[in-house]
Amino acid sequence: MITLFGIKNCDTCKKARQWLEQHGIAHRFHDYRVDGLPPELLQRFIDGLGWEKLLNKSSTSWRQLSADQQAGLTREKAAALMLETPTLIKRPVLDSGNTLTLGFKADQYEALNLKDAKG
Repeated sequence: MITLFGIKNCDTCKKARQWLEQHGIAHRFHDYRVDGLPPELLQRFIDGLGWEKLLNKSSTSWRQLSADQQAGLTREKAAALMLETPTLIKRPVLDSGNTLTLGFKADQYEALNLKDAKG
């Protein structure tokens, strides 16, 4: 089954969820705040998408970090920050079972042929 990862009140996550529902695509929504973020899941995202793309440096959460926290980023440091503050992760992350997709654009989702996963 398709899983959409994000945060319930995120506008982009809402758009992605609405798109999936309008297209009759069965999915599960995993809210980081409610369902948590296991280290193994974050590692899978980092392996599949790259920590540089996954870390949202445009977010309010990023701007609230200290200069020391923002400086000298490595894969390990970025992962630790994202585990501590999941709102640093760009949203949503769509797991189609075969691929991970970051963000939401209707044409991008259309190209994934998600209709095969209808419930």
